[in-house]
Amino acid sequence: MYESFFGLRERPFDLAPNPRFLYVTGPQREALSNLRYGLTTPRGLTLLLGEAGTGKTTLVQTVLGELESGKVECVLVSNPTLTRDEFYEYLSKAFHLDADTASSKTRFLFAFRRHLEERHRTGGLTALILDEAQSVPYDLLEEVRLLSNIETPTAKLLNVVLAGQPELADRLNESSLRQLKQRISLRCELRPLDFAETAAYIAGRIRIAGGKPADIFSREAVAAIHEASAGVPRTINVVCDNTLIGGFAAQVKPVTRSLVQDVMRDFDLKGQDAQLLTTPELPPAPPAGPAPAASAPAAPAAAAEPEAGSASMFGAFNRRRRFSFF
Repeated sequence: MYESFFGLRERPFDLAPNPRFLYVTGPQREALSNLRYGLTTPRGLTLLLGEAGTGKTTLVQTVLGELESGKVECVLVSNPTLTRDEFYEYLSKAFHLDADTASSKTRFLFAFRRHLEERHRTGGLTALILDEAQSVPYDLLEEVRLLSNIETPTAKLLNVVLAGQPELADRLNESSLRQLKQRISLRCELRPLDFAETAAYIAGRIRIAGGKPADIFSREAVAAIHEASAGVPRTINVVCDNTLIGGFAAQVKPVTRSLVQDVMRDFDLKGQDAQLLTTPELPPAPPAGPAPAASAPAAPAAAAEPEAGSASMFGAFNRRRRFSFF
């Protein structure tokens, strides 16, 4: 819709968890390392935590795309609100076990253990990922714990990844789930992006889509997007995509703060969680008057108009943070 107007090859802010658009910060890098390690070595249980929209599913999809075909057999359960019987039926089909194994938990356990032992004997690994794990019923979490107990005297036969929102950690602190918590060998947590990371996230996705960031969003627009989204990548995508639609409709580029504020009103995002993450103030304009003495370095010139000079703001911010984006 707006791609040609902004010089883009594709839409950069779609909500699909596309690994091509992955932006890696420190916590994301650590989480990626933990996921890779937890799925490619016999580690047992890995816990990935993060608020809704912080990129857990994208990280999972990225690692799944990297797994060596045939080396790691991995099943992803993205809707874990299943009964016990439905859960075993799902695993039976996903791991290509005999059809009759789903009719009985006993049959499933015998067949599944044989499957895991055979893969281990031939050098293969087997893994199970439960996305949205904060919604897994208690009885199903107990079944997952018991499956993670399948092992030899020297190795775990099934790697399990639980990816969920922070309330999953609260559940694991309950006494009824203490045995599951004790089996977690790797744990990592994602957090929302700060202002610099938000700007780099936006710029990175625009570049991947073939555009020039400074020609598409003004500095004030990026600051407003960070404020509206509280640094949550999914919300950043929603605001950016709708702001670009508004910019195309108004034939305005780069996108201005006022267009972002229109989207904030439409989505009832004004002030959402703004207290959690604060946007750094822009560099102040130098005072009027005579030039500073030769011994003092001259202050950089600031933009005269509120929506002007997007590239200069990002350049100044880069120099402070040694962070290169716009």
